[in-house]
Amino acid sequence: MSTLTELLRRADAARAALTERLAAEDTNCYRLFHGSVEGAPGLTIDRYGEQILAQSFHQSLSDAELEEIRAHYRETLPELALVYNDRSEANSRVRNALPLAEQAVAEQDVAIRENGVAFHYQARHKGQDPWLFLDLRAARRRVMQLAEGKSVLNLFSYTCGVGVAAAKAGANFVLNVDFSESSLSVGRANAKLNLLATRPRCLHSDVFAAVRQLSGIGQPDRVRGKRMPPFPKLEARQFDLVFLDPPRYSKSPFGVVDLVNDYQALFKPALLATAPGGMLVCCNNVAEVDGDAWLESLKRSAAKAGREVREAEWIAPDEDFPSQDGKHPLKVVLLSV
Repeated sequence: MSTLTELLRRADAARAALTERLAAEDTNCYRLFHGSVEGAPGLTIDRYGEQILAQSFHQSLSDAELEEIRAHYRETLPELALVYNDRSEANSRVRNALPLAEQAVAEQDVAIRENGVAFHYQARHKGQDPWLFLDLRAARRRVMQLAEGKSVLNLFSYTCGVGVAAAKAGANFVLNVDFSESSLSVGRANAKLNLLATRPRCLHSDVFAAVRQLSGIGQPDRVRGKRMPPFPKLEARQFDLVFLDPPRYSKSPFGVVDLVNDYQALFKPALLATAPGGMLVCCNNVAEVDGDAWLESLKRSAAKAGREVREAEWIAPDEDFPSQDGKHPLKVVLLSV
């Protein structure tokens, strides 16, 4: 059985060409070790600028395992500080305390770079997930290739990574929509880190309420006799490029997000908010969802809505997120509609 050090060395070797390409793109954040495929399920190790973030999800690292990881990166990336987040409990929240000096490093707000775009990063903050999901790098890169001169709608925007990248690439209007004001506040700060000709707009709203209005379907104040919570009122508008990246499952008074059983509930209004001749990027991060079957369901849903999917382009994660069978848990498809 391979030692953890051997697994980390193999991962480094497998990424040698990629990290060189990423450096040429002005990117200093990427996955160093993807344990589910590279021999240590539940362990991920990421570089975020001048820090390394090791996280364990299935079980805690032993002191010996953590020291083995530290020793490897003291040798290979000695200039980077390492933070360990134990997220092995059922709710995935960070459970391990750190020495005061390490806690200060973990709470430090630093700037990281991806494709020439700057983003804020903290290893530990009030939420639980990193402020930039690295497996979406290829999708953000593709958006940047397409965004110049276009209007962009970023749904479930989180910290607005896609929206800020689009604005950096020359989009003429960007609207980020998310229900979390704390996430949008990071997104606004991300925008300020960059020299942008157009400042992205951030809308604090339930995505269902927002996209139904933008699509022209409309969001009534009452549903089945029940008054809906307050929501921003919007005029119908179509966008050249729409990015749809919902969570696996969530429920609100406005609707249920369910990527396994009812992606169409979000897909239809997002499609109708996409201008004819425009592009809709759809994401599904549920591993057990078959990509080809999911794409066919999107095409059927589009036809029912009176729209045709003219082309479909898969956007696979970069090589720092390897897959044993080529079927990545994260599926991203760019639809020309």
